Amino acid sequence: MTAQPTVSILMPVHNEQAYLPAALRSLARQTLTTWELVAVDDGSDDGTPAILADAARRDSRIRIIRREEGGLVAALNTGLEDCRAPLLARMDGDDISHPRRLELQTAYLQAHPETGLLACEFRHFPRTGLKQGMLAYESWQNTLATHELIMRDRFIESPFVHPSIVCRRSLMESAGGYRDNGWPEDYDLWLRLAQAGVRFARLPVPLFFWRDHPERATRTMDEYSAAAFRACKLQYLLQGFLKDVPSVVIAGAGLEGRAWQRLLSGAGIAVSNWVDVDPRKIGRILHDAPVIGTDQLGRQTGKILVAIGVRGAREQFRTLVQPLSLKEGLDFICVA
Repeated sequence: MTAQPTVSILMPVHNEQAYLPAALRSLARQTLTTWELVAVDDGSDDGTPAILADAARRDSRIRIIRREEGGLVAALNTGLEDCRAPLLARMDGDDISHPRRLELQTAYLQAHPETGLLACEFRHFPRTGLKQGMLAYESWQNTLATHELIMRDRFIESPFVHPSIVCRRSLMESAGGYRDNGWPEDYDLWLRLAQAGVRFARLPVPLFFWRDHPERATRTMDEYSAAAFRACKLQYLLQGFLKDVPSVVIAGAGLEGRAWQRLLSGAGIAVSNWVDVDPRKIGRILHDAPVIGTDQLGRQTGKILVAIGVRGAREQFRTLVQPLSLKEGLDFICVA
């Protein structure tokens, strides 16, 4: 067995023959050479096993775990147990890492012991055919440049692309690894790490390239649906912002706000007021609660969930309530 590596790369794969060779080539080009790849083949029945076996014959840093198909979470935990380095990088078999990705992320974590998880900027590829929503997600996530911004927006969407992060392995293990709760396993882990006080950071450099294709897990798995994300968010909101809260105000009387009303009702939390900027909605009654304007808000109104799905409206809400001295994270939190 080789000496302990600086960083372990955890890569679960299932039927990745189309893209895996390019992913492996991007690792072979890394300027940091003291890495190991733990590739967990989750029951592939295409050319994936042969591609991995050939790569391992040529590079002793590559280790393969072959298992019967058991799903992504089980594959991740199997690989996590076999990783030896103090730092753990994630990557999938259909993505590409910049040649300096491991060098720069590892150097940052070594120089900043207070940081537990480090992301980087990412880019979708191929760019042709990308929908506006994907481009907006890319732009939003890349603006979360500090721990404070990541924490502020952590309930909006996943603040990290899972296969782009490098984390201290001990923190992932102490958090309990990955869990299968019917929602995104990576998002669940980020929220647990945040709850445990882990400090996050992001390198302001695009070091990871996330391949968009119809078979990508985020497009095909029920665990990545909008409803699954909401359920995950609620689980952690109930342990913090919404703990022992009998009722809330929902900012946004559209489809997203109504979806949250139904979810909260199932958890025994009522909606006391709705907030909207549309004068045609203000004064109406929606699900037994009045729709009010932002000028009627105040701390006495109650805690506010901002569930506005319209692009740009979230920032508009933040601007409108600024004169009211409402504190984000204390008086209101954005969930969409």
